[in-house]
Amino acid sequence: MAVQSTLRHAASEDILMVFIDKYKKLVKDRLQKTSRRAKLVATLALALSIVLGAEGSRRWWKRRRQEKEQGRKLVRTNSWLLGKDGSRTIYVPYKDGTSKVVIHRTKPLTFEAHRRLFLNPPKVSGLGDGTVPSAQTKPGLNLAFLHQFLSLMSIMIPRWTSKEAGLLVSHGVFLMLRTYLSLVVARLDGEIVRDLVAGNGRLFLWGIAKWCGLGGFAAYTNSMIKFLESKVSIAFRTRLTRYIHDLYLNDNLNYYKLSNSDGGIGQGADQFITQDLTLFCASAANLYSSLGKPFVDLCVFNYQLYRSLGPLALTGLLSNYFLTASILRRMSPPFGKLKAVEGRKEGDFRGLHARLIANAEEVAFYGGAEMEKTFLNREFKSLKNWMEGIYMLKIRYNILEDFILKYSWSAYGYLLSSLPVFLPAWGGLGGAMEMLEHAEKGGRERNRMKDFITNKRLMLSLADAGGRMMYSIKDLAELAGYTSRVYTLISTLHRVHADAYFPRASGNELYSLSDVQGTIQKGFDGVRLEHVPIVAPGLWPQGGEELLESLSLIVRRGEHLLISGPNGVGKSAIARVLAGLWPVYRGLVSRPKSIGEDGIMFLPQRPYLSIGTLRDQVIYPDGELDMRLKRKSEDDLKRALDAAKLGYLPDREGGWDTRKEWKDVLSGGEKQRVGIARLLYHEPQYAIIDEGTSAVSSDVEGLLYETCKEKGITLITISTRASLKKYHTFNLALGAGDNGDEWEFERIGTEREKLQVERELQDLRERLSQVEQWRQRRQEIEKELAQVWTEKNDVPLDPPPYVQNPEQDTDATTTEF
Repeated sequence: MAVQSTLRHAASEDILMVFIDKYKKLVKDRLQKTSRRAKLVATLALALSIVLGAEGSRRWWKRRRQEKEQGRKLVRTNSWLLGKDGSRTIYVPYKDGTSKVVIHRTKPLTFEAHRRLFLNPPKVSGLGDGTVPSAQTKPGLNLAFLHQFLSLMSIMIPRWTSKEAGLLVSHGVFLMLRTYLSLVVARLDGEIVRDLVAGNGRLFLWGIAKWCGLGGFAAYTNSMIKFLESKVSIAFRTRLTRYIHDLYLNDNLNYYKLSNSDGGIGQGADQFITQDLTLFCASAANLYSSLGKPFVDLCVFNYQLYRSLGPLALTGLLSNYFLTASILRRMSPPFGKLKAVEGRKEGDFRGLHARLIANAEEVAFYGGAEMEKTFLNREFKSLKNWMEGIYMLKIRYNILEDFILKYSWSAYGYLLSSLPVFLPAWGGLGGAMEMLEHAEKGGRERNRMKDFITNKRLMLSLADAGGRMMYSIKDLAELAGYTSRVYTLISTLHRVHADAYFPRASGNELYSLSDVQGTIQKGFDGVRLEHVPIVAPGLWPQGGEELLESLSLIVRRGEHLLISGPNGVGKSAIARVLAGLWPVYRGLVSRPKSIGEDGIMFLPQRPYLSIGTLRDQVIYPDGELDMRLKRKSEDDLKRALDAAKLGYLPDREGGWDTRKEWKDVLSGGEKQRVGIARLLYHEPQYAIIDEGTSAVSSDVEGLLYETCKEKGITLITISTRASLKKYHTFNLALGAGDNGDEWEFERIGTEREKLQVERELQDLRERLSQVEQWRQRRQEIEKELAQVWTEKNDVPLDPPPYVQNPEQDTDATTTEF
């Protein structure tokens, strides 16, 4: 044996040397036949390719360094690059550098094409109006789920040449490769056992070597399947998130209307976008593996077993599948509905925490920690009880599922594997081999062992594939719950974006979202309202509450308007109607077209400070790129801060590129003056200021208003301060009439206004003349009260603290009065 091994080794070395010598001779002959000119040209071409390659590498490396430096700069300044096609290139921090991300905006035509999928779903029994699945619908087993899932897939895979389609194809290739490897492993397992029983050491060791090599390749395949599944999930989430962001954040103000007007998704979209969307994408990507691969495995393994065990075994296998699926489907709880309700309860619990964080200061002032804790504990208790109920249902279902799929199927597989031995006539190819009379007894037993091990391995793989198919029924139901949540979000966004509020068969309430008949005209040089009722909208399909019956006014350039009145009469509501936050139910609203420069700008009652640098606070909602395009410089920003009496901020905070949590750094007055600085930076033609200087002293407030007027900004101010009248031309007084729903619009400084002021002064004089009488009457009451505080034995007691001694100095009484 040793001699034979040495001879084989020497022969292999001789063959290798012969091959090398032959290759050397071939190259040498070629070089000898080549002319000197050809050699020179080849040498020059090789040298030129090396030089060009080096130069290309140098340029690539230089471009990469410049791009990284540009990325760092854009990250520092919170800006982006604008492409010719309207796309935006942003750089996000990644490890030690930055990562380049190109964001393409969703085209309006895409939204219009998808609108029919999300606003006109098929009518299904048990679905109510057909837009949102009802609580009684069992997701995963109806046409509604199929329509919803395919609608979302049209967003996640927009075309077959997309990145997502390529990832799915790659994933599918590795899944098919894994199925093929399972077949090879099953055959190799049978061969190893056969050689072990036969005592053939050489073939046994060779089988072990093949097993190890195949195991490494199979491990790589399994890892790639998991990796590609994660990549598919991230790709799906990226597509859906950008699509939702384009619908959610746009000029139609859907982010405000979604929770304040429509109300179709409850408190807000944060739970849907951050959690439900993530779970849906992970479940959808996993479904491709949990349904696609098991289905292929079932087809391939059933065919192999049909060849090996015959048609009777295949009939038994198919009957077993249908029987198992029928039992599990009948006994399966409504996991989709349960998951949807769980997601809603999770969102409610999260919303309570977000509400507490947003109002922490107010709760602390009131000392409401115990009450807030009660709210949170009660909501968590409801969530906990619901989740425990789901787990109890899962226990019973999992017991049945595991017994059927793991033990019943294994026993059934042993029965089918015995068919070639006990019923060779019905045992297919294995039975035919058993019936060959001329086969040796030892060889028959070894082949029988090999076939049994191979069939057993196929049966186990088949049971695993069938089990994953049956388990996927539960996964499919959970996916239906996530699908319903995400579909509800996108359909609601489409409804808000398209104002698709159609009349209901039961009739509409007055001032509901389907009762909007007003008109908004953009491009008007001024602000005009003609017979516009100011209505606080109710959540769809409820009607709104009318605050002002019919408001008509016009403000032209240079005519400043002050809107005054007590709280709760609709002053801020007028600003919301002009901004487009609230619907125009009747009449006509005219306003400039653009928001910001040369248009109209709104300063809300509560100052908003964005994430970013000090520069970003002044130029918001612009980015640094927008500032450069407007040919603005930091000197312009400094002048805006100086005019707002904030010129000290850059030096105090460390420069324009300083990043802080500005809502915690700046005081209340500074926050409002930052809003005025934004106004002076953008220089709009018209500005609506809703209590924008309430935290600023009166003298500084006057300077700010004078500066805005000098810049040519026409002011529409909402305030309760009478001192602001001198900076305005007209006054819109709200809250008049018995019900407080009437209004008066008049020019400031007219004779009528002067007479009204005189009447108010006369009324105050009459009240002041009665002060002395009220003081004397109080002293008389205090004397009487001081004599009546006695015990049962008529012993006088000290008067209570709020009753003063009549002998005390009257100056103290006067001061208290």
